[in-house]
Amino acid sequence: MQDDRQLLIARPRGFCAGVERAVGVVERLLELHGTPLYVRKEIVHNQSVVQGFRARGVVFIEELSEAPDGALVVFSAHGIAPAVREEAARRGLRTVDATCPLVTRVHRSVLDHARAGRPIVLIGHAGHDEVIGTMGEAPGLVRLVETVGDVAALDLPADAEIAYVTQTTLGIDETAAIIAALQARFPNLLRPGKDDICYATTNRQDAVKDIVDRGATHVIVVGSTNSSNSVRLCEVARRRGAGATLVDGASEVDPRAFAAHARLGLTAGASAPERVLQEVAAKLAGAGWRPCEVEGAAENVRFKMPAELAILSRTAGTPDS
Repeated sequence: MQDDRQLLIARPRGFCAGVERAVGVVERLLELHGTPLYVRKEIVHNQSVVQGFRARGVVFIEELSEAPDGALVVFSAHGIAPAVREEAARRGLRTVDATCPLVTRVHRSVLDHARAGRPIVLIGHAGHDEVIGTMGEAPGLVRLVETVGDVAALDLPADAEIAYVTQTTLGIDETAAIIAALQARFPNLLRPGKDDICYATTNRQDAVKDIVDRGATHVIVVGSTNSSNSVRLCEVARRRGAGATLVDGASEVDPRAFAAHARLGLTAGASAPERVLQEVAAKLAGAGWRPCEVEGAAENVRFKMPAELAILSRTAGTPDS
């Protein structure tokens, strides 16, 4: 019946602590220094966030060579290779590093293993900004695997003591299968001290499983196509037996396309603003789906702002909050 249609809205969803921190860095620098302000790569992988900052005068660049000498440059949440930091110092650029602290933890693990001379396996997606930065910590020692099949192709002796780390935004189930393959092939495999997949990625994937288990036959994920964690949410829904659609915003949602679904699911990737999700929810509610929040894991993680931001705040004569 039309009146029975429900929109199951997953919680937790949307911004994680690392994204809040990175977006907050750019917001604070706009307050303190205005423009020109340069950001290397997208500050987070979300078109709404990037376009909003671009409209306010932020200049997004691919490489530091695009910024003038002495410019103020923010490094994105995804992390950078040491060579990027060295280039910035060489050119006298003022920098603020908005790398997520959980990504920084993975970088430190790579460095520790590299110093010990161990080969390192990185589970991740080739070409992703986070993977590029992580591999740059130990060129030549890090081997990237994306699938279980890649494990069999590793040119390492079976009795070698090797370590693995992972990209922080991977699918939990898929990654577990790759880790199992590594353990089967390398008995001396060293695990990370803590799981590298971030708490927010895990919680959002669990929340999607929950709304599918509650009857959502199709899940709409708010997020951009280059957002790894958003794409993974779609994959989780499909593996659970539901359909999934990734959208950047309400303009991409046609309620008629979902008319056959009495229960729809809705969530947002860790880099997608709550405002955009609410616009999608309002559009679907207007078409007859009754919104219903589905509570999941509570999140209270907060990260301190980068030390460089506090220094720049004092230089500008404004106390940092």
